[in-house]
Amino acid sequence: MSLNKPQVLVLSLAVAASLAACAKKEEAAPAADAAKPAQPAAYTLDESKLPGVNRFAVADLDTTKNACEDFGGYVNGKWLAANPIPGDRTSWGAFEMLAERSTAVQRQLAEQAAADKAATGVQKIVGDFWATGMDEAKINQQGLAPLQSRLDAIAALDTQEKVADYLRTSAAKGENVLFGFDSLIDYDDPTMNIGVAFQGGLGLPDSTYYSDPKQKEKLAAYETHVAKVLELSGVPAADAAKQAKDVVAFETRLAKASKSRAEISRDSKLYFNPVTLADADKLTPNFPWTKFFESQGLAVPAKFSLAIPAFHAEVSKMLADVPAAKWQTYLRFHTVDGASPYLSDAFVNENFDFYNKTLRGQKEIKERGKRVLEALNGGAGEALGQLYVKVAFPADSKARMETLVQNLRDSLKTRIENLDWMSDETKKKALDKWAAFTPKIGYPDKWRDWTGLDTSRDSYLGNVLAAQEFNYKWDIGKIGKPVDRTEWGMPPQMVNAYYNPSMNEIVFPAAILQPPFFDPKATDEMNYGGIGAVIGHEMTHGYDDQGRLFGPTGKFEDWWAEADAKGFSGRTDKLIAQFNAYEAAPGLHVDGSHTLGENIADLGGLNTAYDAMKKATAGTPDPNTDGLTRDQRFFLNFGTVWRRSFTDDELKYRITNDEHAPANFRAIGAPSNMPAFAAAFSCKPGQPMVREGDKQVVIW
Repeated sequence: MSLNKPQVLVLSLAVAASLAACAKKEEAAPAADAAKPAQPAAYTLDESKLPGVNRFAVADLDTTKNACEDFGGYVNGKWLAANPIPGDRTSWGAFEMLAERSTAVQRQLAEQAAADKAATGVQKIVGDFWATGMDEAKINQQGLAPLQSRLDAIAALDTQEKVADYLRTSAAKGENVLFGFDSLIDYDDPTMNIGVAFQGGLGLPDSTYYSDPKQKEKLAAYETHVAKVLELSGVPAADAAKQAKDVVAFETRLAKASKSRAEISRDSKLYFNPVTLADADKLTPNFPWTKFFESQGLAVPAKFSLAIPAFHAEVSKMLADVPAAKWQTYLRFHTVDGASPYLSDAFVNENFDFYNKTLRGQKEIKERGKRVLEALNGGAGEALGQLYVKVAFPADSKARMETLVQNLRDSLKTRIENLDWMSDETKKKALDKWAAFTPKIGYPDKWRDWTGLDTSRDSYLGNVLAAQEFNYKWDIGKIGKPVDRTEWGMPPQMVNAYYNPSMNEIVFPAAILQPPFFDPKATDEMNYGGIGAVIGHEMTHGYDDQGRLFGPTGKFEDWWAEADAKGFSGRTDKLIAQFNAYEAAPGLHVDGSHTLGENIADLGGLNTAYDAMKKATAGTPDPNTDGLTRDQRFFLNFGTVWRRSFTDDELKYRITNDEHAPANFRAIGAPSNMPAFAAAFSCKPGQPMVREGDKQVVIW
């Protein structure tokens, strides 16, 4: 069961996620009218109950600071000091405020859906999730009963052969704790889906937690957590403590054969290792892939991607030399741990204490409604999204966004054409890729079909498990079939955006299209400094260190002249050095290599957005709003987007696990390389926000 972890990457969009801002899948249903999502017109929204958004305000500027010396402090310091992180969060800022607003909208919709006991379709799914998730008394009364059949099956695994068979049968229900398996767009033929098996099996966020001395305390806390979960599941305390050591030793062995998140994020090739089933079977004799495909109800393919082969080879060895009793312990722990957020209070609280409080510094658990909505979004997010866009996304927002996207496209094209470091040969291919970009705005043109997902008012965990199995079968059902380019990797209510290199598409869900990112009533410079920079960011991902490895059709191919690739690397090395120098906390530096893709996208995106803003406002007088020039307001709204603070533990967590640099460095990293910023604020050479000569980074 991989409900709460262990670390199994969701691979349908794992490549996209590693390249994206900041994401599974039976044949799609016949096209539905996206403008008229299928739900009763009775769904309403009480705007008065929604939390506010975070707009740029002149009053928030800290005029005791100099924008050229401390731009982050100048634009955000005052606001952050007055708005501490809420107890139920580990970070707080513009993104989180919009997420709270989206959650409040979702709650109203879920409550209305749950009230209709005769509902069908997506309304029934949403209502059943909400009603069972909010029935705390029933969940507590049921205790561990919803998992008992699974625990009984694990207790019967007295041979390694039975363990291997259990791994196959549990995977067929979408409950594989050991490795990720799903569909992947074929790197060689991006019109088709293939199967992909990836690494997984770790309860901690990254393989480095098991070996890095800096993570020693977290590893010890994890062992204690494992023991507590086993004890809660019925194992005597003394036995639980011993078994916890076995689990940690088991996972440490897996970790040694695993790639780190930093390695994975900067090497897209790791996802694609095409092999025949015969060759895969030779590598893992104790876990034959031919039998695995058959157990999942899949036809034997000509090839599939066995990603991180060393990991799978190690699993095969462990199936031979790790006693069945230790496999039982490992599987029992992860089965209970993965289900803990959906079980009784004792399990919920232990789960929170380790994964949120200990690992990330969260002081208070989120109230139940927020947690239920997180589960609903994880299991049936696009079903809820059909209700969301009906009440929360005005049609004029989509029209305005389409104009912005086109303007950003035009500006990016001009920037590529004017590059002085790229040959005409490579430039032509870069423009071919530009011409093939597909933008998606707001919500899908074709909604996913949820027929076959049977939910009820009987069990919260039962609904979560049903959705997990449904989503798994939907996703692997695509293997060997053509890619459906209408699919989305994020639901409309998610505050985010992404670029998918295998589809060469940029995607902007409805929930991010609000202030400070986007406001249909705002002046151009504010929208270009907000969502314009995000649009540019996603487009630039097509040309970052990983996105550039994919061609116009999404094929993984080298379309660069050798000299141009070398010139690109020389420029990105300077950006790596820039971010390596940023100190997030005493002795804790940003990893410029790990965050390179996002930093390239920020730099290219902001430059592109600035050019587009200047073109859109050409010939019009500068309004000098509130005493600020148009250019100043452009950069100030960009800074407002990155208004964000973190708990100490969350900051450490993100430095290890996040491909994005902390927000305060994103606010200054790109602008400091732009002469337009220095001109806007009359900055002088030598000031921190002025990078000159060899230190200035110019890429796209």
